Formats: sequence, structure tokens, C-alpha cells
Amino acid sequence: MPRDTADPVPTGLRVDSIEIPENPLAVSTDDARSLSVALFHRLRSLAEGTPEYSYVRNTLVELNLSLVKYAARRFRNRSEPFEDIVQVGTIGLIKAINRYDVQRGVEFATFAVPTITGEMKRFFRDTSWSVKVPRRLQELRLDMAKSCDAMEQDLGRRPTDHELAEHLGVSDDALAEGRQAANCYVAESLSTSVGQDSDGGSLPRSLGTEEEAYQRIEDLETLKPLLGALGERDRLVLQLRFGDELTQSQIGERLGISQMHVSRLLSRIMAKLRAGMLEDAQEGEEETQGQTHAHARGQEDDAAH
Repeated sequence: MPRDTADPVPTGLRVDSIEIPENPLAVSTDDARSLSVALFHRLRSLAEGTPEYSYVRNTLVELNLSLVKYAARRFRNRSEPFEDIVQVGTIGLIKAINRYDVQRGVEFATFAVPTITGEMKRFFRDTSWSVKVPRRLQELRLDMAKSCDAMEQDLGRRPTDHELAEHLGVSDDALAEGRQAANCYVAESLSTSVGQDSDGGSLPRSLGTEEEAYQRIEDLETLKPLLGALGERDRLVLQLRFGDELTQSQIGERLGISQMHVSRLLSRIMAKLRAGMLEDAQEGEEETQGQTHAHARGQEDDAAH
């Protein structure tokens, strides 16, 4: 993070008895950890908004940018540029610095990584629509998908737009607006109702019940690189099932295969996606633990000396 050019405090000086390096980004991990502890203690005694407060806080940001890059590597296969993810994560780092209480004795890395990762996940959720769509249209789109499946079961056919509009209590124009919003839909199409010939859940729930693992990958951005690795037919099956919300029988008719064959295809595809999602979650857990353990080992070494 660039320093405020209006800040009169120069680099490479001492703040009280703490020597500030000229280039905090070049400091080793162990030195950054010990220096951060000292600076957090100093920050508590400074008045917010003063040049010295800003200087110390900016130095803390630079010293701990490695945490942001560490967390960002969990999302390295996403469509967004890595630099954008780091920038968003830096916002989370600043929030963590503002909230951290050094006197509680909790390692800063342990405290900061969840905040940094959470900021990144919010960024992915906020950008999952290709253009900004009003919430009312997002909700209408979901209502349309659910009602269409239910009415199809009752009518024995797909309802007309007018029938669907009457069922939802909206005008034909409003329904058309909802369909137009669907064109802006990206990954979230995978989280809509999957129809009456399944459990009515979303694709992530269809992938398994390992709730603890999926808490680490709550946003659907995790699926993007996995979907990109699927074959053309597998992607088409998912699009028909979760994007167009066709039943398995309808997919079979469209592709010229049996409903049982469609069921087996979906089971195989979901098993592959589930394995990829769990691998991503475990990898993220190992990275976070590795970063925390490295800081803990440094603390033990300091205590030994």
C-alpha cells in the first residue's frame, strides 16, 4: 500500500524505541511478526488521525501484506485478476488491523486471515452477476424458476409466460423483465431450485452434506474453474439442469438418451465437482494452518532466546 505523500514522518526512523525499516515489504516473516507486535503496542498509544498513527498503521499494512497474498492464492484459479483479489484482501487486512487488540495475546495472523478471506468472498459474491441487477429482479427470477417447475407438474407441460405471470401475481411486462435479468445471470444459476425430480435443493447442496467443508467455500466462485475443466457435454447437461431448469426426462429427450442415463451423468459430474470443491477447501485449510504454524514457531524461537 503506498504511503500518504502528505505524511511528514519519513521512512527508516525510530518510533520511540522501534526502528522502522525503509522498506517494510522486504522484511523477513519472522522480523515482520515481531516488529508488528511492537507497532501494535505503539499504535494503542497514538491518537487516530495523527501523522504518526497513519505512518505506523501503513507500516503494519506493508509488513503483513504477505498474509493477503497467502490468502489470495486460495483463489488463484478464479476469473478475476490476482491483483484485484489482493487489493480487496488488503481492505480486509486494514479492517483486521483496526480491530486487533494486541493485549489479548492472539496471534495477528490467526486473527487477520479470516477477515481477509471474508472480504475476498464478499467480493466474489458481489461480482457474481455479470451486470448489476436490482434485487427485486433477482428474487423474481428465483420465484419464476420455482413456480415454473411446480406448475409444470400440475399442468403436465411448461406454463406459458402469461400463466406464469398470473400465478406469480405480476404483469406480463414484469415477467419479461425478469427473463431479461436472467440473461445477466452467471454462476448463481447453479444455486436455483433444481426441480421436482430431485430434493429441490441447490447444486452445492446436491454435491454433498459435508457442511463443515463447504463453509470454507460458501461462494459459488469455487465452481468456476471446475466447470471450465468439464467436457462440453457435461457442461451442457449442467446448463440444461441448473441453468434452464429442465427435468431429467426433458434433458433425456433433448439429448436423445434415457432419463436413467441423465441421472448417471449428473451423479458422475457432481461427484467430480464435489471432489474438486473439497480439495480446494482442504488446500485453503492447509495454507492457513501453515501460515499460523510458521508464526507460532517464530514466537517459540523468540521465547527460547
